[in-house]
Amino acid sequence: MFSEKAFELIKELERCPDTMPPFNDDTIRQVLEEIHLLYNENTRDSNSQNTSASSSGIHGSFMNAVIIRHTSIERNKRCLLAYLYNRLRRIRTMRWEFGPILPHDVKANLCEPEIQWFNNYSKSLATYMRSIGDGIGLNIMQDLKPPKSLYIEVRCLVDYGKFELEDGEIIFLKKNSQHFLPRAQCESLIQQGILQHIIL
Repeated sequence: MFSEKAFELIKELERCPDTMPPFNDDTIRQVLEEIHLLYNENTRDSNSQNTSASSSGIHGSFMNAVIIRHTSIERNKRCLLAYLYNRLRRIRTMRWEFGPILPHDVKANLCEPEIQWFNNYSKSLATYMRSIGDGIGLNIMQDLKPPKSLYIEVRCLVDYGKFELEDGEIIFLKKNSQHFLPRAQCESLIQQGILQHIIL
């Protein structure tokens, strides 16, 4: 039956909604071969129909066969495009989850053009982040969910010493001291392990 292999590709993606299945090169090749076969049959029938005189009954059955094959070609193309588009959407989502370097098990399931697309997307995203913020840049990957408040409570894990805020206020960060600081200014110290965010 027509378009079975193309439909298998869609079902394969539905079976693995949270992971990236391996790129199914063999099934894609079979679908493309089916498209070429159906197209060649339609071309052959159209050429033979044009060269021979036929009655209206033969013409009607001829047209039905051509329409069925053409519909199968269109369905195969839609399934292939849906398969590739959904894989690219998952790859784009993984860029936001994992950053510019994919885990090895995920990368093993991608084909070479998908890896190139991921690298180009990462470069475009990095270029965009560097271009905003008056030359300073802005990491749009930092807070994917908006913060509930602009200030957070933090505990100092080491004796850090003086820390100057953007408004000029100087705070002494001593081990086990707690402070209520602007989130944006203490984010780098949290990532370095100097401060710990206290979640109430």
